[in-house]
Amino acid sequence: MKFQNTLSLLKSLIIVLILGTNFNCTSDQQNDHTTWSHYGGSPDQSKYFNASQITKENVNQLEVVWNYPVEDNSFYSFSPIIVDTIMYVYGKNNSLIALNAVTGKELWIHTDLRGLSRRGINYWESRDKSDRRLVFTLNNSLQEIDALTGQSITDFGTGGYVDLRIGLDRDPTSIRRMQSMMPGVIFGDLVILGSAPGETFFSPPGYVRAYNVVTGKLEWTFHTIPQPGEFGYDTWPKDAYKYVGAVNVWSEMTVDEKRGIVFLPIGSPTYDFYGADREGTGLFGNSLVALDAKTGKRIWHYQTVHHDLWDYDLASAPQLLTINKDGKEIDVVAVATKHGFVFVFDRDTGEPVFPIEERPFPASEMPGEKAWPTQPIPAVIPDFTRHEVTKETLNPYFSEELKQQWYARLDTAKSGLYIPPSDKYETVTMPGALGGASYGNTGTNPDKGIMYIMAQDYASIYKLSKVVPVEPVLSDDEKNKISTLYAGSCQTCHGEEMKGGGAGPSLINVGARYSYDEFKTLLSEGRGRMPAFVHIEEATVLAMHRYLGGSPNRFRGMMNASEAPEITGPIVASGGVNIPEDTTRAAPLEDYPEDVIHPEDRYTTAYGTEWQALTAPPWASIFAYDLNNGTIKWRQPIGLDSAFTNGDKTTGAPSGTIRKGMVITSTDLVFATGKGGIVYAFDADNGKILWETTLDNESTGQPGMYVVNGKQYLVINASNRFDPTSYDFSKRPGALPKGYVVYSLPE
Repeated sequence: MKFQNTLSLLKSLIIVLILGTNFNCTSDQQNDHTTWSHYGGSPDQSKYFNASQITKENVNQLEVVWNYPVEDNSFYSFSPIIVDTIMYVYGKNNSLIALNAVTGKELWIHTDLRGLSRRGINYWESRDKSDRRLVFTLNNSLQEIDALTGQSITDFGTGGYVDLRIGLDRDPTSIRRMQSMMPGVIFGDLVILGSAPGETFFSPPGYVRAYNVVTGKLEWTFHTIPQPGEFGYDTWPKDAYKYVGAVNVWSEMTVDEKRGIVFLPIGSPTYDFYGADREGTGLFGNSLVALDAKTGKRIWHYQTVHHDLWDYDLASAPQLLTINKDGKEIDVVAVATKHGFVFVFDRDTGEPVFPIEERPFPASEMPGEKAWPTQPIPAVIPDFTRHEVTKETLNPYFSEELKQQWYARLDTAKSGLYIPPSDKYETVTMPGALGGASYGNTGTNPDKGIMYIMAQDYASIYKLSKVVPVEPVLSDDEKNKISTLYAGSCQTCHGEEMKGGGAGPSLINVGARYSYDEFKTLLSEGRGRMPAFVHIEEATVLAMHRYLGGSPNRFRGMMNASEAPEITGPIVASGGVNIPEDTTRAAPLEDYPEDVIHPEDRYTTAYGTEWQALTAPPWASIFAYDLNNGTIKWRQPIGLDSAFTNGDKTTGAPSGTIRKGMVITSTDLVFATGKGGIVYAFDADNGKILWETTLDNESTGQPGMYVVNGKQYLVINASNRFDPTSYDFSKRPGALPKGYVVYSLPE
């Protein structure tokens, strides 16, 4: 093994020496946008790239120059990064892989990293480039790998890792899930991390933390749920931080390196749809927060939703632009929301650049619930989603029978912006929890003041029900509930008898292959084309795990041997660092602390996403916002809009912007991915399609762009299966296998 490791090191160094002649990744140079060493290109998450080779005139000549297969049946939403001449990808049964960015040749493989942050990793290097590290989260730990050798860095943290469950005001052994699917962001010698602690009652809090990249030392913590004496504590009930959870950054954070500010798009507090135990506006839930990136001190904040009851997390990266408004240049930060609005603020002060009005909305009818009477609405900048489902706006491809069913449902339901959920009727919310703008869905040309937003109209249907105790044996009611949930949310992909087919594998006895923690994580984070089901109440998740053959006492799952074919190639290491297994685990917090006044009952609702294409198309679009004057410059539908072209279909998915992304170039091109494996190059000035191609597999993750020796490349992760309602291009003659596809211009 020592010889193999040394050989791998020599190979990596030779590649760097031969090809990596244009070193341009130092922290002082990252914002020239000529590298793609971060998830969104650079720490500002702009998805903007500065290069001149690919232009409006020649973009239609792009062709595949190489591809790298993932070589198994898993789905990878990983977003590749490129440093000098090395591309880092994820594949081959949960392996981190270094590739020659020019040829796709494997340089090294670090296998068995199951549980790695599935959307990407961070890269850090010292100023003299003698120390290069890949920084990532893995199963609730923070770890690092040497970027040249692929070996774990064992003197980082304690024995090579940092336990991310520590420091969250809960017993660490009671925390089942903490790490975010996103990699966080690098600023100087800090890695700043968000989290995904869950969104059920009593989930842990989603504090934002910064760690030293070299030592693993915790440098600062920002309490997203304020503690006594901290700003915002009075916007909650007394001691809410002891039992309220989430208020987390599970998505993309943005760094203004010049100012030393990190902008946090913060999500909702628990429980998302019933907040009788968290009376008040609830800072810093649903807020854009500007922190001093070195210290974690709050500079300013703005709350986009007060006392959220609709899961309207801030999920997309805040965008940094310089605009010219009324003859004055202003450095601004703009954030697009799930519910279809764009908020723009002065980057230094947090003052709104365009007017925002507090407008009244309906009160809640639920016991103990006090919906906030007003909500902030941008008064000038137009929104980008629909906000109501009516009989007139129903999908015209529905069969007549299905239309009549929905007419009857809408007669008894309520639909509209900020209608509080109820236990007496359905609330048809548009957009719902998966609508609007999400992760990877915003980018910018920072100097022209143009912001690009990918968004989808995707409804959620809520109806609250009282939480009841979990019985030790599955009751008939639980079995019926699971059957209904399966039929509405799972059957299309996994088959009527759970035997698989279409886009999903067999689920028979799948619970025996996953511990309860792993199963819960799988449901709450999603995988491949399977969406995240974060709002299934804990009792139903537990019941479903048992229904599928699982045992709640199993701590660790086991991978089916058929899912792990033999891995070949330059393997240098496996499994990350060795972390001692917990021998005991405390039970998660399941009730309010004894000294806390709380409601008598709790209420939850199903996720409500089984009707994704409920309204007329287009269901997904890309928008160009001119923030110099607060207008929409152009809009184009994206992705496959054919889920309902056959009137007999009763289910289907919208074009889909979740798991998609974009690249904006200095030559005024906007590359974007859409459902159905479609890749577009739009004219940034007018939205005209200049190039379009269809991948052999569905695209996932954030595309990337890079230049080596003057040649410009576009890389796209195409490692997902197509929706069963669409054509499967992976079966056409000459189709490429699932994996990473790289485009460039002909020689």
